[in-house]
Parts: sequence; C-alpha cells; structure tokens
Amino acid sequence: MKIVVAGGDGFCGWPTALYLSKQGHDIAVIDNMVRREMDNELHSNSLTPIASLEDRVAKWKEMTGNDIRTYKGDLTHYDFLREVLLTEKPDAFVHFAEQRSAPYSMIDREHAVYTQTNNVTGTLNVLYGIKEIVPDCHLIKLGTMGEYGTPNIPIEEGYIEIEHKGRKDTLPYPKQPGSFYHLSKVHDSHNITFACKIWGIRATDLNQGVVYGLDTDETKMDPLLTNRLDYDAVFGTAFNRFIIQAAAGHDLTVYGKGGQTRGFLNIKDTVRCIEIAAENPADRGEFQVFNQFTEEFSVSELAEKVQKVAQEEGLKPNVAHLDNPRVEEEEHFFEAANTKLKDLGLEPHLLDDDVVREILRTVMQHENRVIQKNIMPQVSWK
Repeated sequence: MKIVVAGGDGFCGWPTALYLSKQGHDIAVIDNMVRREMDNELHSNSLTPIASLEDRVAKWKEMTGNDIRTYKGDLTHYDFLREVLLTEKPDAFVHFAEQRSAPYSMIDREHAVYTQTNNVTGTLNVLYGIKEIVPDCHLIKLGTMGEYGTPNIPIEEGYIEIEHKGRKDTLPYPKQPGSFYHLSKVHDSHNITFACKIWGIRATDLNQGVVYGLDTDETKMDPLLTNRLDYDAVFGTAFNRFIIQAAAGHDLTVYGKGGQTRGFLNIKDTVRCIEIAAENPADRGEFQVFNQFTEEFSVSELAEKVQKVAQEEGLKPNVAHLDNPRVEEEEHFFEAANTKLKDLGLEPHLLDDDVVREILRTVMQHENRVIQKNIMPQVSWK
C-alpha cells in the first residue's frame, strides 16, 4: 500500500514508518519538526541522541534500498496537506501528528489553546482532504485510552450498548478525559464519527495506552535510526521517568497514592497494531475503534518493577510519594476490553524484567545526558 505517516519523525511515527517500509509498503512521512522545537522550549532533550530526519531517511535507504519520501509542513495548513495528498494519493493515512502530552496542554492558557487548535484543526483538515482528494483512503488515527477516563464500569472498545426506558441503542462509549490534551482527542473522535457518517469516510481509531520501550528491530539496525526516549515530567511517561531516576540515583517519584491504573503496550506492538489496522480497513462510512494496549499496571506497580530490576543491577533506588500535581482519582476501578487487535493477529510483547533491564542499561550508557531538574513535575492541573 501507499501509506502516509503524519508525525513520522516522532516517538511512535518514526519506528512505524520504518516497520511499514520494511514490510514492503510505499511510505511518505509528514512532519513539522515541532517536537524537536519543544525540546528547546522546555530546555529538555531526548536521552538518546537522535539524528536529523534527513540523515535518518538517507541511512534507511542506504541500508535497505527503500526510499521514504519526506514532506516538511503542518497539517493545520490545508494547502500544504492538499498538495501532499494530490502527489501521494495514499491508500492509508496514519495520523500521529498531534501534540501528545497532557502536562504540556496544562502548562497555561497558551499551551491549552495550541494543543486544541493544532490537534482538532489538523484532524479536520485531514478529513476534508480525504473527502475531496482521496475518498477511498483509510484514516488510521491514533487516539488514546485517556479519552475514557476512569469510569466505575468496564470500558468497552469504542461503543457500548445502552438500554434506557425500554429501548436499546449502541452508542459511543462515554468520555471522561483528564486534560485539555485528552479533550482534544475526544473532539477528534466526534469529528471523525460525523465525517464517516455524512461523507462515507473509512476510519479506524486506535485508542492507545501508554507506550514503553525504546527499540524496534528496525531502529536497532544503526545508531542513526535510533528512536527518541523522553524522560522529563512533561513528555516522559512515569515508566521512563522511573528508569531514569533509578539510573541517576534519584527517588522513584510516585504521584499521590500510586493507584492510578492505565493500559500499557510495547513500542513493538504499536507498529504491529498500525499494520493490522492497515490490513483490516473500516468499511465506507464506518468508524471502527480498537483499544490498543496489552497489559494494565498501576503507577506503584511500575515503580516496584523498576526498583526490583535496578537493585539487581547494583542500584539502590527508593520509592517516594509526591503530592499529585494532577487532578485525578488515585485509587479507582479499571477494567478495559482489548480483544479486537488480538483477534486480528496481535501477539503482545509483555513487560518483563528483561525489557526493563534493556532500557535501564541503555539509559545508564547515556546518563550524562540527563537534565536533573527536568525529572521532577513542574506543571500543575490546579
């Protein structure tokens, strides 16, 4: 297939572009490079040194013979997007090109407005571009499990059957997002649902859990292909932050009671899920939803996993509980369905000690790149 990967320079987008290219698909990448600019804004960095997109793509072509075309631009600029779609005429459009950090969206009014304007406008432009230029193109949209929040009932995959006053209907599962970022994803879902209904667009939403891991088989082929590893309190996940803290001799900082439970998956499963979605497109007018995660962990359970492996590696991290900078339930019921992708062939990579150890050892090799002041939370929801 001809596939456009928007946000193809990012943590999920880059390994996805390589994986799909290796599978024989014809790949083009769109990126505005804003994620790299955000490192400068936040005085932060990727723990792993990452090459320029140009050097990455050149090395990939040198090693595999596969060309990945690149377009530098922004999905909020419709004329740019229109030209890419006219040139590429993709069979599938993989949409990673959104501001993805909940803390970033909560810094202040400006960052909240940017997040929603960028994410919602970009997705609307993609929907119009598909409608007007490539109506058979399958939109594969990265959503988030965070759209659902933490309801006191089991979470279904996108839809729920409701019986009310003697009548039944199947409706979108209720959304209880926890940040302006997660709200932007809910707005996306509503807009895609509407566009599929009125224009007959085919779309798949992948409500992804928290991604861990560093490498895929493709990014390990050469240092120039290395993926980024975020560890700061704005873009880094709790899992990444704990590993960096362990390596740096810092307490593992659990927010609040640590009972916050979420779905997780390995980056290797992220790229496979995109392939599964591409191979199983929605029908015209259908908005199908897959919950994209493989395991559930609480924040405290993650800290304990990292602490155990770190101790085996000769480190002595303590677990410390901080006042939670977020507004969230710190102990709650969490049970979510995630069967559709497995039924279609996903074979999960699970979070065992070896995975933790591999990432920890990589972190220890680059420990001199850790900016200590970025480890602790600096953004408050309150």
